[in-house]
Amino acid sequence: MRKIGIPEIEDIATGAALLGAGGGGDPYVGKLVAIGAVQECGPVTLLDPEEVPDDALVVPIAMMGAPTVLAEKAIGGNEYKKLFDMVSKFFGREIYAFMPIEAGGVNSMLPIAAAARLNMPMVDVDGMGRAFPELQMVTFTIGGIKATPMALVDEKGNSCIFETITNKWTEELARSVTMSCGASVSVSLYPMSGKQMKEFGVHGIVTRSQQLGKAIRTVKDCGDQTPEEHFLEMSEGFKLFKGKIADVLRETRAGFNFGKVVLEGIGEYKGHTAYVEFQNENLTATVDGKILATTPDLISLVDTETYIPVTTDGLKYGKRVMVVGLKCFHLWRTEKGIELVGPRYFGVDTDYIPLEERCKGGN
Repeated sequence: MRKIGIPEIEDIATGAALLGAGGGGDPYVGKLVAIGAVQECGPVTLLDPEEVPDDALVVPIAMMGAPTVLAEKAIGGNEYKKLFDMVSKFFGREIYAFMPIEAGGVNSMLPIAAAARLNMPMVDVDGMGRAFPELQMVTFTIGGIKATPMALVDEKGNSCIFETITNKWTEELARSVTMSCGASVSVSLYPMSGKQMKEFGVHGIVTRSQQLGKAIRTVKDCGDQTPEEHFLEMSEGFKLFKGKIADVLRETRAGFNFGKVVLEGIGEYKGHTAYVEFQNENLTATVDGKILATTPDLISLVDTETYIPVTTDGLKYGKRVMVVGLKCFHLWRTEKGIELVGPRYFGVDTDYIPLEERCKGGN
């Protein structure tokens, strides 16, 4: 175990935004929520998954809805205690620890804030190793773990608990309530035992986020390497394209941010074009008409000077970005994983081909 304070939060937010694949919300907003809680209540204890007893009750805390909404409709701060009380009452025992459900600018931060305010530990594990738009899209679904009982609360104090027949039904019903509550709510879902968390969770995600954040913060201190080479080595990323944002098409629909960003090549990519399509998270990267990466592999856009990740809601005309591909967690490449989050689920007319194969010439 170790402590997470404000310096760690800064790096975790940056690294998680990279792993968020364009989604997961604005890391600045999430960072403010976590820092505010730690300043008031003290640092948070981060547990290694193996330190958690097998019979302990572990619960992810997250925000559900369209991340852009958080810029106008903030998190109140009382939601965490309400969720804790609802879940503890349902099970007749207290929650042992919180955990993030995904890596992303907001959902990597909310469990830190919740743990700080309730003086609880957080576990270094999540259910994606990245971010995805729908709540059934977690490694726990692959493991047969139910999303419910799922507790939901908004900033006004409205709350409910769902019990559903499938995780997809949880997504459908909770999404409807989320829209009624203003397209953004706080939730607790996938309550599980320590044993289940260890078996199907993505271990070390908070630590990986922190390491990536530190690498980005110190990207200019790279010795004989160029900052770009250093960034790609530290992130284990594949450079897919570099360009200037020529157009952004974006709409909020059914509680999701949908859109497409069009890029005109710069540097060695001058004269070439690319586009990235997204649903909260980036789904596909296409260069000169050829798909170079698809979900469930990660597609992230980073600033060409600072290498700070650019989320889908931060895309602006004229900004210069590098498109980077990162390999996804191994469970997403299984048959069940591809069925849950592969390109065809999102309406993309292509089979899933691993990123490293596409970059060698797959199509």
